[in-house]
Order: sequence, then C-alpha cells, then structure tokens
Amino acid sequence: MTDRAEPAPRLPTQLEVSGLLRRVQAEGGFAIVLAKGEPDSGSLLVVLTNKGNDSKAMERMPSPDGGRVWTVARRESTDNRQDFADWLDRRRQQDPDLWIVELDIPNGERFIGSSIATG
Repeated sequence: MTDRAEPAPRLPTQLEVSGLLRRVQAEGGFAIVLAKGEPDSGSLLVVLTNKGNDSKAMERMPSPDGGRVWTVARRESTDNRQDFADWLDRRRQQDPDLWIVELDIPNGERFIGSSIATG
C-alpha cells in the first residue's frame, strides 16, 4: 500500500476549451480556437491578449509538488509580431495533439485558473 494520492481525473481538453470559450464570451471578450488538438488528452496553449496587443502564450507545466501550474511560455515582441506567430506554428507542428486557444480580454489570466507561476 502506498501513501501517494491519486491525481484528480483530468477534464477532457475539448470540454475545458469549450468552457473557456463560453466564459470569456459571457464576459464580453473574444475567444477563438486557433488549432484543434486531440479531444481528450491534448495539451492546451492559451494565448492571452488585450485588443490584439501584448500577447503572451500560457502553458501548464509540472510544478515541484507534482501538480501543474500555468507559466508564460512566450511573449510577443512589439518589434517583431511575426516571430510570435511563427513560434505558434512551430509548436503546432511539433505537437499535432496541441490545442491553441486565443483569449482577447483584459486580465485573461483569471480565466485559466489560480495556478499561475510568477517570475
């Protein structure tokens, strides 16, 4: 017998994405799926932006306690926006199961959960 707790069941990615889109739209924001991945267990990359500016890609990463936290994977440079778009394309090519969702709303972090790493 082991003392390790079983991880909580994971919500299928397509349901998580659907809920995310609805919540953002209900708050008056714009949300769109840029790339559909594997419906049940695909990874999720969320692009947060506000009126198309200051975009950043957020992704869940393993944390030291065994959980997962959202971290900034990439920030868009105002000098070279194409670099950010190219990076998203490369990520999608590297992982065809990846979902990419864009949320265009102020303070978009509030929609992806309370587990956000800072730094």
